[in-house]
Amino acid sequence: MSAVARDATAPTLQPPDRPAARWLILAVICIAQLTVVLDNTVLNVAVPSLTEELGATTADVQWMLNAYSLVQSGLLLIAGNSADRYGRKKMLAVGLALFGIASLAATLAQSPGQLIGARAGMGIGGALLVTTTLAVVMQIFDDAERPKAIGIWSSVNSLGFAAGPLIGGTLLDHFWWGSLFLVNLPVAAIALVAVLALVPESRSRGGERPDVLGALLSMVGMVGVVFAIISGPVSGWLSERVLVSAAVGVVGLALFAVWELHVPHPMLDMHFFRNRRFVGAVAGGILVAFGMGGSMFLLTQHLQLVLGYGPLDAGLRMAPLALTVVLINFTGLGARLMPRFGTPGMIVSGMSLLAAGLAAISLLGADSYGGMLFGLVVMGVGVAVAMPTMANAIMSAIPPAKAGVGAGVNGTLMEFGQGLGVAVLGAVLNSRFAALLPLVAAGAGSLPAALSRTHTAQERTAVHDAFAAGIGTSQLVGAAAVFLGGLVAAVLLSRAERAGAAGAPGGQEGPAAGPGTAPAAAE
Repeated sequence: MSAVARDATAPTLQPPDRPAARWLILAVICIAQLTVVLDNTVLNVAVPSLTEELGATTADVQWMLNAYSLVQSGLLLIAGNSADRYGRKKMLAVGLALFGIASLAATLAQSPGQLIGARAGMGIGGALLVTTTLAVVMQIFDDAERPKAIGIWSSVNSLGFAAGPLIGGTLLDHFWWGSLFLVNLPVAAIALVAVLALVPESRSRGGERPDVLGALLSMVGMVGVVFAIISGPVSGWLSERVLVSAAVGVVGLALFAVWELHVPHPMLDMHFFRNRRFVGAVAGGILVAFGMGGSMFLLTQHLQLVLGYGPLDAGLRMAPLALTVVLINFTGLGARLMPRFGTPGMIVSGMSLLAAGLAAISLLGADSYGGMLFGLVVMGVGVAVAMPTMANAIMSAIPPAKAGVGAGVNGTLMEFGQGLGVAVLGAVLNSRFAALLPLVAAGAGSLPAALSRTHTAQERTAVHDAFAAGIGTSQLVGAAAVFLGGLVAAVLLSRAERAGAAGAPGGQEGPAAGPGTAPAAAE
């Protein structure tokens, strides 16, 4: 049976020789992955230091923060394709080397421009690491162990987002801002040595030519869309900057899709989207990231601007979410539940819990941390159940020879979903805030700006109450979107599994291999 005709529910190819040190390899690549995720958040706490010591303007600071995520998101698909083509171990080593070199450059930066350039270089290394680490997990673990391994890999993302501000704040209390990047050097060096010594090489043996135009269009499209999402809250969603960037991104992605449908050797085979298992996992993945990204954005403001905690205290109070995810995934609870509930059941259960946690925070945590703590733990359970399941569903719906591209798709979904969550829920917050206090909040753009327009304690209380109500409404909207997304994803996945069990034609449900696809080969 051809790859095109293969059933979506058929088991994926087993690793030819499972490395004896596979769990040690997983530990190494998780450390590398953690470093990448930390650098998405760690710099936020250093903004005052950068402004003072480097003389950075507001625009400089924005580019310092965003250069990393923009470059990384734009290169995820290209990095995954390169890993499949040239070797996953090789690209993982290259990614670690680039990340370490760029971190050293960031540590030694003497001007905002130098730091921006170094952050962009870190984004290149980060794109390679995000895609190759997950591809290596798919390579070295078989079907029985893979759910637990992906759960551990996935929990590193949650841990990184929670730990970033805490680690950054601790380092800045004792050292200068360059220490934020200096700590990457020994981690990258140790991980590089371990990868070269332990990780087996694997790559696709298909002889297809590089899809240069597809790579360019994917990069333009993703950077355009992500830049619009990043710029929207600052510049306004209807500003020329945002609209032009969004238009360039959408056109770039549309041209990419058309090109990939007609090129003989596509970078991303668009026929994957005929597979309901793949589409269901994609839809769920976007909405879990939507809920996580949007909720983190709202929770930070809730803790600091409504409940009055400082940045470090706010970070500590968000930690239970990440700790819950880590605890569940490292104990393998989700992997043990998978055979009982199946992929659709795990996804709908996880996303329902994530939605319930968001709703609990909105309804119970508006005025105190107690109710919020309960919601954070429930959210953590939901993320721990749903996110690894969807990553596994995406990867298993794609031929093993395209593991790197599958990891690129998974990473792209996370970037897009998180940005979309911030954009949509932030817009709901601002709309509700302005509707409750039109004379004060309209055009203010933020709670501090609105408070600056008040003159009495009564007015300030009204502004705080309106902002808290806006956050509560946004969290409920996010909860509804995540819950409905879970139902849609579960229905699509259930249909795909029933079609596979009934012997439906695999051309509609199985992963489309596309021209030139060959099985992954361990070298």
